[in-house]
Amino acid sequence: MVAIIKTGHSIRSIFNYNENKVSLGNAQCIGEGNYPMDLDQMSSVFKLNFLQKQLELNENVTRNSVHISLNFDPSETGLPKEKLNEIAKSYMTKIGFGSQPYLVYQHHDAGHPHIHIVSIKVKADGKRIDTQNIGKNQSETARKEIEKSFGLVRAEAGQKKKDTELLPISMGKIQYGQIQSKKAIANVLGAVLSSYSYASLPELNAVLRQYNVYADRGSENSRIFKTNGLVYRILDAQGKPVGVPIKASDFYFKPTLKFLYAKFRANRIKSPTHAKRIKNLIDLALLNNKPTLGELTKTLEKQGINIVLRTNDQGIFYGITYVDHTTKCVFNGSALGKEYSAKAIQERCGTVKSYPPELLWEKKQDIPISSNAIAKLIDELLQIEYVGNYLPNQLKKRRKKRKRKGQSDNQ
Repeated sequence: MVAIIKTGHSIRSIFNYNENKVSLGNAQCIGEGNYPMDLDQMSSVFKLNFLQKQLELNENVTRNSVHISLNFDPSETGLPKEKLNEIAKSYMTKIGFGSQPYLVYQHHDAGHPHIHIVSIKVKADGKRIDTQNIGKNQSETARKEIEKSFGLVRAEAGQKKKDTELLPISMGKIQYGQIQSKKAIANVLGAVLSSYSYASLPELNAVLRQYNVYADRGSENSRIFKTNGLVYRILDAQGKPVGVPIKASDFYFKPTLKFLYAKFRANRIKSPTHAKRIKNLIDLALLNNKPTLGELTKTLEKQGINIVLRTNDQGIFYGITYVDHTTKCVFNGSALGKEYSAKAIQERCGTVKSYPPELLWEKKQDIPISSNAIAKLIDELLQIEYVGNYLPNQLKKRRKKRKRKGQSDNQ
């Protein structure tokens, strides 16, 4: 069994993510803990309100929500709901959440059986539950004990990430026409928006395009761009939009531009450790070696990192973005340092005559710059800097000292 714990700022987002899976037929709410009534007697509104009311007891807790996934070996597909609920209860007790209200969801949209547990960090008395290092300490101990007591397949060292985080992202790519577009895009957005750390639209699109999805603001002269609108589109194998675009406001969880801007601000500060991981893996791949960009890409993919290239209208490669599916962080090359920028990576790699379609990002259109803005920028750059009455010290005349009243020149 592999346990993954994530904390968040919004219990509503976590709850809606799981309930959306239920509405799409990809999940089922199979249990609850510490609720005042049985599961079949509760509406969705009541489930969420009960959690929110307890959170109101301590509004100073910002990361107040907990989203846990317990992942089982692919061979354990026959685990009954009763046993899954017992495992969930045992796990929550062992990590210090035994008295907290929680909901258990069984998901059916992955290659291995797993459940999700939704809970909160505020106790009934208003105190906060400390989750610092909970994954490394309490969770790891609980996992081993539960594997033994319930007779589960043990998670092998080094196998955790392979089974849960490093599954080839291409397995989740949308194939246009095979499934309803809105449903397919909603599944991708539900998995990406709350899980990955992205600080701009280009960074978000670097993740989304791994699933053949693209968040589009339109051209600068379009109505949707001028009204701060946003649509989501499906991409084909060459990265070109296909089908009808779907407005962000048409999705029930409203992944609009306003929503994304709030996420960008929250994700602005990223862990230096996550950046260092990517840099170390790139340096290791290039150590005493000069692979092609394609070879570097394949090497990093084995470590769960995708490279996304950006080109201009002339097809010239001008930018690079790294998507780490292990840490769920996205970094532009320049943010990691000069050695990891688009130009530097080209120089450190061998000659690349062409780039495969899956590497190339859309043309430079995520943040269109108007001709007026360019003209204004050029104007500012060409303006003579105002220096006032500045003179070098050597050319300044010495100021005469003013005499005070009653003071003679002989003093």
